[in-house]
Amino acid sequence: MNSSPTAALQVASPHSYLAFDFGTRRIGVATGNSLTRNGQPLTTVAAEGDERFAAIGKLITEWQPDALVVGVPFHPDGAEHDNTRRARRFANQLHGRFRLPVHQVDERYSTTEAHALGAADVDAASAAIILEQFLGSLE
Repeated sequence: MNSSPTAALQVASPHSYLAFDFGTRRIGVATGNSLTRNGQPLTTVAAEGDERFAAIGKLITEWQPDALVVGVPFHPDGAEHDNTRRARRFANQLHGRFRLPVHQVDERYSTTEAHALGAADVDAASAAIILEQFLGSLE
């Protein structure tokens, strides 16, 4: 057993994340880390297809996250719908293209909460809320 003072002080390094509020027309993006456990709205990507992934790739290059977080929507009763499957597909595409871990988070009511907070960019604010939900679940 190692009981040195430095062993007791060793702490896991913080991890950084980019989070996404997926939509078929717009994707909100936020950043945050496991140290502060806060999400910060960044931008909204309003592109489709390869342009969408090119814009996301630029954000990944700029922010260098350790992992990605994608909000997955459900009906209020927890049932899946078309956007649930689309968001999961998007999460799989992110993992395949960028080779980063991708965490999926139930994002019910994130957009409603962003509207209630009076967010200027509701999509990016929703991504920040999704990220804070994820960060709050970490131990």
